[in-house]
Amino acid sequence: MTSALIVAAGSSRRMGFQKLTASLLGKPVLRWTLEAFDNCPAIDHLVVVVSDATRELVRAWAADGMLRKPVTLSEGGAERHISVYGGLKKLPPSTELVAVHDGARPLITSDQIIRCINRAREIKAVACARPVTETLKRVDENGVITGSVDRKDTWIMETPQIFDRNLLCQAYERVMQQNLTVTDEVSAVQLLGHHVFVLENPESNLKITYPTDLLLAEQLLQARL
Repeated sequence: MTSALIVAAGSSRRMGFQKLTASLLGKPVLRWTLEAFDNCPAIDHLVVVVSDATRELVRAWAADGMLRKPVTLSEGGAERHISVYGGLKKLPPSTELVAVHDGARPLITSDQIIRCINRAREIKAVACARPVTETLKRVDENGVITGSVDRKDTWIMETPQIFDRNLLCQAYERVMQQNLTVTDEVSAVQLLGHHVFVLENPESNLKITYPTDLLLAEQLLQARL
């Protein structure tokens, strides 16, 4: 059994308004994200980590049958790693693989979810990612460029990040016990010394962070429809 853990409890500080409820081609951003996993045949259950801004929306979608798969809600925490830890506690007992995904990544495709899941079945720890193609520079506190960063072997982490359930739970237990802060599941699992493998995503999978990202996401979605 594979469960998706969708993190939808962020405050959207950089956005200036709640990005998960913002309209994207007539539907909230979060609705696009949830539908991608709800429509994916490799996903059996949805655990959605919610905030005050998203809780009632998700409840209504589940109650109205807009989401066909079982949905469990989990309350978000002050930081992302706390939200994920709480979501892991709500997984169905039969869950073997967990696909953790940012609610603000509405462009993820069912095909990529399936590719990541199939790979995780083999190696237990997979992160959806893409190689860095831009020139990277180091900049000091005054905004002065101080040097270059070699982009060889450099990847941008995306989600979903998919793991063996026991491995990920063990990793987050260590995070919480040692009062650590991690920004993604890769970092948590690496604390155990376990290898995490990347799987390149051939499709656009941007994270909605700024208002202009909504415009770009609309263009990308329209090109797919």
